[in-house]
Amino acid sequence: MAGAWIMLPAVLLIGGLIGASGIGGVLLVPVLTNFGAVSLPQAIAAASLGFALPALVALKPMLRQRELVVRCMPLLIGALVGAVTGALTVHWLSARTLMMGVMLLVLFAGWRGLQSPAIAAQAAAPLNIPVLFMMGVLVGCGSALTGTGGPVLIIPLLMLMRQPVAFAIVAAQAIQLPVALASSAVHALEGRLDFRLALICGLLMLIGAFFGQRAAAGLDVRQLRRMVSILLLAAGGWFAWILLA
Repeated sequence: MAGAWIMLPAVLLIGGLIGASGIGGVLLVPVLTNFGAVSLPQAIAAASLGFALPALVALKPMLRQRELVVRCMPLLIGALVGAVTGALTVHWLSARTLMMGVMLLVLFAGWRGLQSPAIAAQAAAPLNIPVLFMMGVLVGCGSALTGTGGPVLIIPLLMLMRQPVAFAIVAAQAIQLPVALASSAVHALEGRLDFRLALICGLLMLIGAFFGQRAAAGLDVRQLRRMVSILLLAAGGWFAWILLA
């Protein structure tokens, strides 16, 4: 029971990190399994649906910036395809291997993001539609397999390709919705989805995401990049601890 009381504020904090940086969801499955004594398949399924609610927080900034909506569409469509594929094949692949790959990716991206500000400030040209679509497929598939929600994969990839931080964060928040809907539908059909647990997690993360987004609004681009990079390193460290424990 004590673990459950720790789990609730932890999920609320995860929502705050999602709203502020887009990557807090990487911690949800470990929190559910370690503090809530939830089995890994159920935790992945509940996380998949739970991410749909905080994803709604991303709609407001996207509606204010029409160009971001257009740029995100190939990612979102690809993520929808990838999430279905990942949820259908979740039992065929080693979760440990997948999580190890995620850990290495986020650690490298976090390290690179803390490098020279001059290098970090040099944004590359926008990615074309086929590249964004294939990136969405990859992220959707990986997210459905690991229950990480999407941002922990898409942010490192976009940062490594030197895309603007503002676009990376909005895309990371928005990509949660197609991943959540597609993967949770498959999990529900296969009997792994606990709707009550998913709703509790989703509501807590929605509240946290709202306040997290407001808290991050006063940060400039350099502060935001540094914060995201530090969070990526922390997430990678958390994965390392889980994998090696």
